Amino acid sequence: MVNSISFPSEALGKLKDRYREAGQGHLLDNFNDLTAEQADALFKQLSSLDVEAANKYFDQTVRNPKQADAGVIEPLPTGSFASTINSPKEKLVEWRSKGLSHISQGKVAVILMAGGQGTRLGSPDPKGCYDIGMPSHKSLFQIQAERILRLQEWAAAGSGNKESSTIPWVIMTSEPTYEATRREFEKNDYYGLKKDNVLLFNQGTLPCFDFEGKIFLESPFRVAVAPDGNGGIYGALIKNNVISWLRERGVECVHSYCVDNCLVRVADPVFIGYALSQNAECGTKVVPKASWDEPVGVICKRNGRYSVVEYSEISESMARQTRDGTPNGELSYNAGNIVNHFYTLDFLQFRVPEIESTLEHHVAKKKIKHYNSETGSLEVPGKPNGIKLERFVFDVFPYVDRMAVLEVERADDFSPLKNAPGSATDCPETSRKHLIQQCVRFARNAGATFNATDKEIEEKGFEISPLVSYSGEGLEGLAGKQITVPLHIDSPAKINDL
Repeated sequence: MVNSISFPSEALGKLKDRYREAGQGHLLDNFNDLTAEQADALFKQLSSLDVEAANKYFDQTVRNPKQADAGVIEPLPTGSFASTINSPKEKLVEWRSKGLSHISQGKVAVILMAGGQGTRLGSPDPKGCYDIGMPSHKSLFQIQAERILRLQEWAAAGSGNKESSTIPWVIMTSEPTYEATRREFEKNDYYGLKKDNVLLFNQGTLPCFDFEGKIFLESPFRVAVAPDGNGGIYGALIKNNVISWLRERGVECVHSYCVDNCLVRVADPVFIGYALSQNAECGTKVVPKASWDEPVGVICKRNGRYSVVEYSEISESMARQTRDGTPNGELSYNAGNIVNHFYTLDFLQFRVPEIESTLEHHVAKKKIKHYNSETGSLEVPGKPNGIKLERFVFDVFPYVDRMAVLEVERADDFSPLKNAPGSATDCPETSRKHLIQQCVRFARNAGATFNATDKEIEEKGFEISPLVSYSGEGLEGLAGKQITVPLHIDSPAKINDL
């Protein structure tokens, strides 16, 4: 059936030989049954796929994994991290001022990991497009974009230099979310940001394997692939020339986070300032664990190096251990990982490439839809039937020489959106609740009162636009005023009208 193909026959022969030698020749078994267009698509994909590297990753991760060595796990030593929860106000002001100064000079950028789809949420769109139900019905993308706009304005007000107070926004999508994300930003005119300061790029992919190491086909003319995990960000930054793009703009450090956190303080000047004060090449925010048995990874020391240790690796006695030895004391293993990081550009450009080649992949057993070339049908498994390989973004931590760990209040910084509407935790309802509660705290701290109970406020809705206040600043006009809900404060003028 193949005719009018756009590649020479000798190139096809070499490709077939290469894949047979790699033990993946089955991917081309039905090549002659494809249309010319289908054949071109499969030839192009297989030619670009590093099948030898993919096989090596499978062998190293599945067939011949390194013996798991828990090593010596220890909690973070007292004094090795700082906290916004109990640090003196003067110290927070100092860190914030340092961060704002860096932002005002155009030295800070933001990297958003936005490859996730809203499938679990019942949405066909990228997760960043999701509306958690605030009065404004803004998407996660819009909320975060407006925090950048407000922060740029705040930094410019302190420096008097509006032109240089720019925060470039780099957004890592996945193959399934790239086009939809691009359309969303274009449709919304980049949410008020300058198009030239927003860069979208795709993370890498790896083929999906069956349990024997054979690569799946998604269709007769397409290999099944999956994003290579949030740890794929490091290679993708280099491959897509993102580092060079940031260098051209004078950026020296970046803040990186995940799209599904409605409370994220994008380019948080306190975090930036703290990391800079520590001369850190890498940094991470953590939150105190909600309980000793909360199923969350923790930042601690493994063999003397910073690491994220999964909750399953810590025994119950370790998890219950407290710093002062009392039953109700602060947990020793209390630094909950929220995937919220700081990097210097030098670290990403010069240190990470040599580190990345040593990073291992992790096995994720998944239900993988695939094309069965023997039956000519698409198979939809009811249980895990294959393996996706991925790297984790925090796998670089053990290689960091100068690390900065900052503990922050969960209520200020972290409310992940993971689960379907109606779930008990980490769902649209909890995200909405936590963001409303934060806005209420901002208003009350500014001196406002409400003519409703907290429950009524959460039910009816109350919102302060990020364009009005980034973290509670600029709300002095609320002092002495009583607020009736529902209400969306979308401009400073709205405060004056109350």
